[in-house]
Amino acid sequence: MYLTKEKKQEIFEKYGKSNSDTGSAEGQIALFSYRISHLTEHLKVNKKDYSTEHALVKLVGKRRNLLDYIKNKDIERYRAIIKELGIRK
Repeated sequence: MYLTKEKKQEIFEKYGKSNSDTGSAEGQIALFSYRISHLTEHLKVNKKDYSTEHALVKLVGKRRNLLDYIKNKDIERYRAIIKELGIRK
């Protein structure tokens, strides 16, 4: 499996408040970004894998909703997470 328990804990430790803080929006966005990059690489090789493409579109939508939530709550947190993850160029 591409996403091990240790990798998840590492993501939440870096972007959340702690490695067990799986509910923070920043941690969720970081996890979604990791999964999105993995699925994007998969789709570069397997162009006709439409179920994965559908899952990727859903993940991007979920991440977008969380980013909108953070942007409405605290614009500085939004700018920090965008810059840290390199989502916007």
